[in-house]
Amino acid sequence: MLGPLFSVAVGGALGASLRYLTGVAIARVMGQTAFPLGILTVNVAGSFLMGVFIAVAAQRGLSHLSPLLATGFLGGFTTFSAFSLEAVTLYERGAVGLAALYVTLSVCLSIAGLVAGLWVARGMLA
Repeated sequence: MLGPLFSVAVGGALGASLRYLTGVAIARVMGQTAFPLGILTVNVAGSFLMGVFIAVAAQRGLSHLSPLLATGFLGGFTTFSAFSLEAVTLYERGAVGLAALYVTLSVCLSIAGLVAGLWVARGMLA
């Protein structure tokens, strides 16, 4: 039990750190915006990477890495708790249109990212 738990913890720490650094980098490049680009970026990119990992793990018998990579790293990198907070914050600030756009883009692009990751990885493995 401690082996997988340790893997989740290490992966989560690395993923969360990378999420933070991605947000900082995007803020430096794009400047501070009312739209939460950092969280949107990590949710879409993380969903794509989840698709790639799941396809590769299934093909290559690497599911034992799921606690480290899927649950830990990608779970820490992407976060819909932060997504939810950003959406509610936009709404509470009166930016209802931006909140709706953010929710729609986050959900649709993250699902599209996962499908694209599966498609790319499966194509590479075929």
